[in-house]
Amino acid sequence: MTQPVRIPADVDREDTVLANLTARQLLILSVAGIVLYGTWTATRDVVPLAVFAVVAVPIAVAITLLALGRRDGISLDRLALAAIRQRMSPRYRVAAPEGIHRAPAWLADRATHNSQDLSAKGDIVPAALELPAEGVTEAGVVDLGTDGVAALAVCSTVNFSLRTPTEQESLTAAFGRYLHSLTAPVQVLVRAERLDLTGQISELREQAPTLPHPALEEAAREHADYLAQLSAQSDLLRRQVLLVLREPLGPQGAVDGLGGASPLAAFTPRPRHRDAARPSAEAARGAAEARLVRRLGEAVDLLSPTGIVVTPLDAGQATAVLAAACNPDSLVPVSSHLAGADDVITLAPAPEDDTALRTFERPDTSAPESDETEHDRPAGRESR
Repeated sequence: MTQPVRIPADVDREDTVLANLTARQLLILSVAGIVLYGTWTATRDVVPLAVFAVVAVPIAVAITLLALGRRDGISLDRLALAAIRQRMSPRYRVAAPEGIHRAPAWLADRATHNSQDLSAKGDIVPAALELPAEGVTEAGVVDLGTDGVAALAVCSTVNFSLRTPTEQESLTAAFGRYLHSLTAPVQVLVRAERLDLTGQISELREQAPTLPHPALEEAAREHADYLAQLSAQSDLLRRQVLLVLREPLGPQGAVDGLGGASPLAAFTPRPRHRDAARPSAEAARGAAEARLVRRLGEAVDLLSPTGIVVTPLDAGQATAVLAAACNPDSLVPVSSHLAGADDVITLAPAPEDDTALRTFERPDTSAPESDETEHDRPAGRESR
């Protein structure tokens, strides 16, 4: 029988190696100390110690702060590297998977720019926007290119605090069984987005006159006014819990109980020929999608005892979630009914617009009017 093991809350904290310092901190401090000492050794014959200390002490203090300082749980050296990377990366990115092409000469000659803005901001050079997701298949699987594939599923929530201690232990044990069954990366994403109540308010006001009692009609109108006032006075948010499963394209090696690489993986035989180790891309992608489907089924079965309903997202819903994550402040609400980037938009009248189109048609005065219904007309005639 296995015994439960308590896991500390700071599982993402790096292990300390010496004097409560991590290996990364020791490496930064050691390299800085060796460089400063080597510089002093090379220049001590020509530079006095006081002059060298004036230059070296601020550098040593800055490196020490970078190595030991933290902000929002992130070390300052990582923040500095992220700032440098962001500063050196292009500021303007456009969706151009085929690459950035130069503007035609006739367009560049006719373009007018504000010289003051150009002197302040410099010339704008766009770069291609590279997203981790290359597309969404018809089955709702997100194509990550060489990084593999991923599947999205929306999960319902369970009110844990209102349960009895016995029920809480049962829910924790059921969720623990799902965590112990994981052999591949899983992400539980809790995202918040703005809630638009325009549809609910309009529906309440439209359906209020059809209610059977005047008191119900008045209550519906008051509730619509309350929702309108609530949305006008505050920013309403709704939370969505997503389960993200990810699969690499290559075959998985042996794993241990925690999902990491097993020590026995080094002793597993590998194919001698490199071509034999790399199956075709289509076969590898199909196998990865099959593993995702199996893992989704396991998640549905193992989380159902806890009362969590796992619903996989189809292609339209997954596309809507990715679009909302890339542009959360869009004025147009993201919907699965919106056309995709590769879809051809055609103009077709909606069913409710047929009556409006028929009213603008010129009546046919050549044939007398008839009282026959549409079902009584012969098959060869069509109503205008």
